[in-house]
Amino acid sequence: MNTPGTHQLYTPDQLARRDSTYWTTVQGVLAPLQFAVFLVSLALVVRYLATGEGYAIATVSIVLKTLVLYLIMITGAIWEKVVFGQYLLAPAFFWEDVVSFLVIALHTAYLVALSTGWLTPAQLMLLTLAAYLVYVINAGQFLLKLRRARLQMQVPA
Repeated sequence: MNTPGTHQLYTPDQLARRDSTYWTTVQGVLAPLQFAVFLVSLALVVRYLATGEGYAIATVSIVLKTLVLYLIMITGAIWEKVVFGQYLLAPAFFWEDVVSFLVIALHTAYLVALSTGWLTPAQLMLLTLAAYLVYVINAGQFLLKLRRARLQMQVPA
């Protein structure tokens, strides 16, 4: 019987599906790619806010980060369907998915504000920083989950 804190992340069947699906590799490639795009974009956003220079390249980097985010969310939903039988909000990744929705909402709000002119350039960059802060929290959630999965692999069944 599992005690609180020792609940297994994957059943044996889910683990087998996770290890055999192409989508696990896709997620393993996209996650660090997204983080690299994030780091570059963050530097460009901070540079713009500090100096007032580089708005265009910062904007391009934010749009690119958002597109990679959409891609990883779509492929992640497919991965969840293959492994857990549902596209999103599988119990094992419920809170990660909930926070991911907030990340997507903030990035999408940026795109809407950019395309409509609702915010000034500085306000757009501040919205981006809010989106990036929630993204870092979400990335931390997934890293903790990855660590938990690795620890599960080290414990004999």
